Amino acid sequence: MSEEFLLLNPGPVPLSDRVRRAMDEPMVSHRSAAFEATYERAQDGLEYVFTRSTPDERTTGEGTPLVLNGTATMGMEMAVANLADGDSEVVALVNGKFGRRFARIAERHARVTTVEVEWGESFDLDAVAEAITDDTDVVTMVHNETSTGLLNPVAEVGELVRERDALFVVDGVTSIGGDEFRIDDWGVDVAITDAQKALAAPPGVSALFVTERAAERADGESAPFYEDLEWHLRKAEQHQTPFTSAVPLFRALAEAVEEIEAEGMPARIERHRRQARAFRAGFDALGLDPFPNAAGPTERSNTVTATSLPEAVRGDRSSAFFDAVKERNVSLSGGQAHLGGEIFRVSNMGNLTPEHVIRGVRTVGEALNDAGVSADVEAGTSATEGALD
Repeated sequence: MSEEFLLLNPGPVPLSDRVRRAMDEPMVSHRSAAFEATYERAQDGLEYVFTRSTPDERTTGEGTPLVLNGTATMGMEMAVANLADGDSEVVALVNGKFGRRFARIAERHARVTTVEVEWGESFDLDAVAEAITDDTDVVTMVHNETSTGLLNPVAEVGELVRERDALFVVDGVTSIGGDEFRIDDWGVDVAITDAQKALAAPPGVSALFVTERAAERADGESAPFYEDLEWHLRKAEQHQTPFTSAVPLFRALAEAVEEIEAEGMPARIERHRRQARAFRAGFDALGLDPFPNAAGPTERSNTVTATSLPEAVRGDRSSAFFDAVKERNVSLSGGQAHLGGEIFRVSNMGNLTPEHVIRGVRTVGEALNDAGVSADVEAGTSATEGALD
């Protein structure tokens, strides 16, 4: 009998029994007191996650958390469309798929200047400083670039943004809820995350954290009707959304963020970092090369581990490796866009156990052997176990 299915994709991630059960409760009206209580629970939990994601649980910001009836791409567009218009300049930082997505969204609403480097490379902070001028209204950046497994230097860029009195909008989709994130300390005005990532809730809803500074500059009239930030902020005061809410998903999110608070962000951050170190140690012992080679202020992710495929199973030949992984009832992700067939990615977001991490490394090693690449599975699992101790 095969082992239980193991989901290691960087979203959606495995759900707890408590979160799954929350979606089975009887339906209620999205305008009922019962739903308002659910939204308030979700807001309270999200405020904890957004503002106290530090190793010492210190509060790092004030603002309003919003739950959105859409994935994080909706949150990205809501932020840009409410803070910029056709006369505005947005500086978009791009070193992966989701930085590029931010730039493409901004191009529909404003004049855009991109600071772009190869996927997986670090930003030149001097080039970033040169791009942000007194005419810049908004700067967009991805904290944890899911497509490459990189942690980008939000703190350093935040200083540059604040010097020019621009607004700083940060995609924290695969970091918030799993790693350190600081609103005020990093000069963040709007932060975005997704339920299906480190929050460990089902896909379909996302969350925005809006500081007072950003709210004061928002112009809902310039935004799409469904994404009017001012309207969402007004309704949030009543624990409501402007339109029909996905009631079961809000319930699941409320449970998920309460589980995070029960674990405590300091413990959760350390758990994710320990598991990321274990994945890296295991893959290194299998003889695999990391992707990318982080440099400068950029670091490797603590929630998504990207690894280069050996030359023998790259490109069209990568299917042998991925098929062997699938045969073991494990799901992981390949590379996106031009990185397809070049890398694979695993996630430790959510509530993975040490046994899940060890199984993930073992599966990769066995799949490599099946695909004709020699890998020492025992060395890989031993290194993983050592890093988890």
